[in-house]
Amino acid sequence: MAKRKKNPASKELMKHLLENYEIKSALDVQEALKDMFAETLESMLEAELDEHLGYDKNEHGAAETTNRRNGKLKRLS
Repeated sequence: MAKRKKNPASKELMKHLLENYEIKSALDVQEALKDMFAETLESMLEAELDEHLGYDKNEHGAAETTNRRNGKLKRLS
C-alpha cells in the first residue's frame, strides 16, 4: 500500500491550536476540535435542510410546498 502524503494544512491547524488554546490534556484537544468543527457542521446541516426543502433559508414563497421552515432559537448552553 502506497504511503499517503500529508496535507500541509495540518501543520497550520496544529500551530493554530497550540497558539490559541491552552492544551494540557486530551479533553482540551477535544474542546478545541469541537470549536473548530462546530461552524462547519452547522453549515452542512443548513445545506442539507435547503436541499431537502428545495429552497434556501431566506427564500419566501419560492417553493410551492407545505413543508416550511419554522424558525430556530439559540441553543442554551
